[in-house]
Amino acid sequence: MIALGKKQELTVAKVVDFGVYLGEKETAGEKDTVLLPGKQVPEGTKKGDKLSVFIYKDSQDRLIATTREPKLFLGETAVLRVAQVSRIGAFLDWGLEKDLFLPYKEQTKKVHEGEEILVALYIDKSSRLCATMKVYHYLQTDSPYAQGDTVTGLVYEISDNFGVFVAVDEKYSGLIPKQEAQGNYKPGDELTCRVTAVREDGKLTLSAKKKAYIQLHEDAESVYEIIQEFEGELPFDDKASPEIIQREFGLSKNAFKRAVGHLLKEKKIEMKNGKIYAR
Repeated sequence: MIALGKKQELTVAKVVDFGVYLGEKETAGEKDTVLLPGKQVPEGTKKGDKLSVFIYKDSQDRLIATTREPKLFLGETAVLRVAQVSRIGAFLDWGLEKDLFLPYKEQTKKVHEGEEILVALYIDKSSRLCATMKVYHYLQTDSPYAQGDTVTGLVYEISDNFGVFVAVDEKYSGLIPKQEAQGNYKPGDELTCRVTAVREDGKLTLSAKKKAYIQLHEDAESVYEIIQEFEGELPFDDKASPEIIQREFGLSKNAFKRAVGHLLKEKKIEMKNGKIYAR
């Protein structure tokens, strides 16, 4: 069976002036073949030869074969560049002559021309290949990573209930749990994380925090820099509300208090009258 969205080896069933027709076997009938246009037919190709091709649809919605390699296959994920934005959706460069359509309903945020976004490839109700930014169910759960490994990934969704969803290596399923997700994250952010657990279903539990003593030092440096941005006088101290601390520093109140304590110990700051001053 000729499969849409996949690469497969097919046999030349018929040679014509404008290309070759490919099927699962040399004797395939017209209904069971697909055209490989002449400009992509390797020189010297003859009936009975086998060719490795990718199957998609042309601008007239007809099955077509290509020897070019697309940047993703059916059910896979990849980062693609937005080639054009129109009233009906966006079109993505995926390495083929015809750009890949990303419908508006499959966008999780507004996209812009030239932007690179993470998408998956699926077949819509009209039997056309389309892209979706809703990649959760397409991400793999057979990563090679173990607890303690350092990984990189892209943020693709933020959930108030669960946390920050991350596509590790752009293809494996990862999550920074809500209680760990301290910071200002947005879809498209590239993160370096530590694997804190590999769940039974293969999904990765992640932390963007480093080991405690490293994280404390980095948090303290970040807090000190922001105090300096306030011209050396922060208008509140470590008794401020968690909301204010999160807004200004992207830290939990406990992490902020630890960082402030570290800076006090190093005598880089002082606290008085409900404010923090850089020394």
